[in-house]
Amino acid sequence: MMETSLKTNPAKENFLNALEGHSSALTKFEPLLVAQHQERLSELDFPTSRVEDWKYTRTARISAEQWKIENHSGKIDVAPYLIPQTAATTLVFVNGFWNESLSTIKEQKGISITREISDLSAFSQFNAWLETENKNIFQTLRVSHCTDTLFIKIEKGVCAVHPIHIFHFQKGENNVSLPAIFVLAEEKSELNLIESFVGNDQHAEKHLCCRAIHIDVKKNAAVNFDKIQLENDLHFSIVEENIQMEEHALFTINTLTVDGGWIRNNLNITINGKHCEANLHGFYLPRRKQLVDNHTFVDHRVPDCNSNELYKGILNDQSTAVFNGKVFVRPDAQKTNAYQNNSNVLLSDDAQMFTKPELEIYADDVKCSHGTSTGQMDDDAVFYLRARGLSEDGAKKLLTSAFINDVMGKVKSDAVREYVVNELHQRQLLVD
Repeated sequence: MMETSLKTNPAKENFLNALEGHSSALTKFEPLLVAQHQERLSELDFPTSRVEDWKYTRTARISAEQWKIENHSGKIDVAPYLIPQTAATTLVFVNGFWNESLSTIKEQKGISITREISDLSAFSQFNAWLETENKNIFQTLRVSHCTDTLFIKIEKGVCAVHPIHIFHFQKGENNVSLPAIFVLAEEKSELNLIESFVGNDQHAEKHLCCRAIHIDVKKNAAVNFDKIQLENDLHFSIVEENIQMEEHALFTINTLTVDGGWIRNNLNITINGKHCEANLHGFYLPRRKQLVDNHTFVDHRVPDCNSNELYKGILNDQSTAVFNGKVFVRPDAQKTNAYQNNSNVLLSDDAQMFTKPELEIYADDVKCSHGTSTGQMDDDAVFYLRARGLSEDGAKKLLTSAFINDVMGKVKSDAVREYVVNELHQRQLLVD
């Protein structure tokens, strides 16, 4: 399909003009590639409903705005958003810039956290990501106008004593953040990673977050990643995770979407070594006119690996949700076990759910399955609970808790789980 050029798209022209003058933070590492991505912007346009991957997720609300890149050096109270009892290293981004003065790093031998790194060859995912072809405009913008970089390295055999908790705050009107985060978990290392997208104030200004995180999980390493989305109706997020796994690696991600106006999660996992296990779990509870879109892609390239995928959604009011999960099993990936399930409940006649689980299999000795279901809340269950003294709203909230409980049970940290449940209570999505 032919792309619309810059000259024939005033919305795109306004968008890019507003970002001019900002030098990409990636220029210091790969100036030539940054320049190539800047040139490529003229060939790309905002995806429309004619693009299959964006069929149900309209970007007009983003392209119509005139965004800007603006650092914020003011004071932010991080304390209300900390997760009690985690004693985590905290890394705070504000408008896409790492704010070291707001961050708290707990020193541990074998763990380095830096904005710059001298040996990029260790981060194999770095160049692989930059050189990927057929990027869409948002991926290209992350290179051409990257706001800041962060490199996290866990040395061989090191178990991170404290979780690393990354925060994303937004301050000011119509700011766009484009940070790139790189995580390297060396052989036999372990890391618990938490990430919070914060925006509880419903009167906050509009903001667009286009964060990318790239994680290398080396041989016999384990990374557990809890991603918590707590934004508001004026926040737009297009966030991407790219994961590379080597032999005997374990990677688990829990995407917990509590709140947010317009969210697109792109999760890409590439399994390069034998005996790996990848676990993808998530829930989403859109309401009002919110949109949540989860796109996942698991690429099985080698034999004897497992992937498990479970996403659940409860939609209310005039909200929309999309789930598109694809498992790709290559010819050499014999004895692959891959399971995928997406279940949804609609609490309103005006809510819309679009789900498309996919299996593309080119190996013959595999165990793969996928399933999906979308329906209304069980009227008999609601009646049963109301007969025992609950209001209709209370009954639905109790059933909501039961519905997402198996996803919440996948969260390894009790502290993270309790924190998310508390946030759900505060938004009156669950009964006490």
